[in-house]
Amino acid sequence: MKLSIKSAQFYAYHGVRTEEQVLGGKYEVDLDLWYDATEAIINDEVNYALNYEEAFFCIEEIIGGEYNLVETIANEILNLAMEKFQNLKNANVKVRKMNVPMRRLVDYIEAEQSISRK
Repeated sequence: MKLSIKSAQFYAYHGVRTEEQVLGGKYEVDLDLWYDATEAIINDEVNYALNYEEAFFCIEEIIGGEYNLVETIANEILNLAMEKFQNLKNANVKVRKMNVPMRRLVDYIEAEQSISRK
């Protein structure tokens, strides 16, 4: 089963430049989680499921920290999700920085990373 959180929006203070760390900017996160949902479906019970609200809290915890790189944010979200959910088999995250501080026109920059349990 794949459970997805799409376009979760945050205002955060990440970046290499001091202005980014002081003024902040908008970020979006997509998180895809794969797990065996058989017990959750049979029992129709959230206690057997990978709770998407708890997955959202993983994103919030990391995005609320202080990082220079979106690559680091993506990596930390995946590591926390793997630590929190023992039934998680695979995960993929995309972190988008919507306010890119450069003299170019661009919608956003994005870091994407996947992880699998061994």
